[in-house]
Amino acid sequence: MKKLFRTAALAAAAALALSACGGGAASSPTNVSPTGEIKPREISWLLSRPADGAVINIMKKLAADYAKDHPGFSLNLITTPDRPSYIQKLETLAAANKLPELFDTDATPFARQLAQQGKMVDAEKLLKSLNVYDSYRPGALDYQRFDDGSLYMIPFQFELEFIWYNKALLQKAGVAVPKSLDDIPAMCTALRQAGITPIAIDGQDQWPLERYVAYQPFRAQGPDFIQKLKKGDAKFADAAGQKTVQWLSSLGKAKCFQDGFSAQGYSDAQNQFTSGQAAMYNIGTWELPSLATDKLNPAVRNDVDFFTLPTTAGSATAANEYVSPSGIGMAVNAKTYDPLVADFLKFALNKYPTEYAATGALSPTTNVQTTVPANATPLYKKALDKANDLGTKQAMPWDTQLDPTTNTRLQQELVLLVQGNTTPEQFTSTMDSTIAQNAPKFFK
Repeated sequence: MKKLFRTAALAAAAALALSACGGGAASSPTNVSPTGEIKPREISWLLSRPADGAVINIMKKLAADYAKDHPGFSLNLITTPDRPSYIQKLETLAAANKLPELFDTDATPFARQLAQQGKMVDAEKLLKSLNVYDSYRPGALDYQRFDDGSLYMIPFQFELEFIWYNKALLQKAGVAVPKSLDDIPAMCTALRQAGITPIAIDGQDQWPLERYVAYQPFRAQGPDFIQKLKKGDAKFADAAGQKTVQWLSSLGKAKCFQDGFSAQGYSDAQNQFTSGQAAMYNIGTWELPSLATDKLNPAVRNDVDFFTLPTTAGSATAANEYVSPSGIGMAVNAKTYDPLVADFLKFALNKYPTEYAATGALSPTTNVQTTVPANATPLYKKALDKANDLGTKQAMPWDTQLDPTTNTRLQQELVLLVQGNTTPEQFTSTMDSTIAQNAPKFFK
C-alpha cells in the first residue's frame, strides 16, 4: 500500500515538472559534434539500474580507463534503483532545470515533452555521428523511440521476455504448454486442483501484472491498440479492450497468481518458481543466471523450460513477436553537451558492447557475440538464440506508454480486478474516464 501511495504522488509531481520544464537555455539537440577543447571534469549520470549490475560496473571501468588519458575526468553515478523514487527524482530535477549530463528514462510521455523542449540530444544523430548506429539491433533502438519514430535514448541492454515453466508440475496437473492466451485460465484451474500455484508474480512492483494487460490487445491489434488507447482514441470498452479486461478477470477467478500476490515482491516470486512451488514465471533474459545455470535449484533444474507469449485465434502478431525490451535508455542533456561529453560517449559506446557481451548478456548491438557461461544449462543458449528469430513488431510495456496519472490508476485497478474487488464493468468505466481526463494533457 505504501508503494501505491508513493506512485500516486509521482503523477502529481509530473504535472508540476512539465509546467516548469520550459525555462532555461539549452544547446541545440541536433548539434551532435560540438567543437572546441576537451576539458576534463566530473560529469554525472542519473541512473535507475541495479547498483551492482553489469551496466554500472562496465561504465565504471570504462570511465576509469578514459580518465587515464584525461586526468581530471570522472563519472559520478547517481543511482536510484527503485523506479518510482527514481522517476520522482528525475521529474524534480527536470522542473528545476538541473538535470545532469546523462540521465535514464523510458520513452514515456514525460520524456517526449522534455525532448520537445530541446532538453535532450537527438540520439539517432549522435549514434550516427559516432559511426555506431548501424551496429545496434533495430529492435533495441525501436524500443527507445517515441511515437513519431524519433530517437532520444541510447539502449544499454537487450532482453527477451518468456514464460518459464516447470514441466513436471504441468505433467502432474495433466496440462500442456498453452497454445493460446485463452487457454491459460483453464490451465490455472487444473493446476490449482492439483495443489499447485499456477503463476508466481511480483505483485508489489506492479509492472509485472501490467505486462499481462498488454498481451491480448497486442495479439488482437498489434502495437496499434496501446498507441490509440493512451491518447483516448481507443477505449477499454472497445472489443480489444474488453478482451483483455475479461481475460484478466478470468485469470483472477481461476486463481492464476499465488495467494496474496499483491503483497509479495520480486524475490518472493522468483523463489516460488525456483523452489518448485509455482508452475510458471513470466520474466526476461536478465534472469538467465538464476534460471539457466547450475545456480538453479537441482531439484527443479531438469524440469525448467520456457515458451514465448502464446498467440490467439486470428492474431495480428506472430509467435516470434512479444516483449523484447532494451531496458531503460540513457538520454544526453542538450544543455550540458560539450566536447568532453561527446568524446567520452564515443569512447564508451565503442567499447561497451564487447564488455557487456562478455558478462553473458545480450548486447543491444549485433557486432559482438554473447559469452555463454561455463556453468550454463542448455536453456541459456536456447534463450539467446531467440534473439535471432524475432519479428518486427514489439509488445510495448504499457507503463512506458501511458501518461503518469493513468498508469498509476491502471496499476491499482488491475490488482483490484484480478483480486475480484472490482468488476470488469467498473474497471472499464474507471479506466476509460481516467484516460479521457488525463491523456489530453500529454497527447493533444
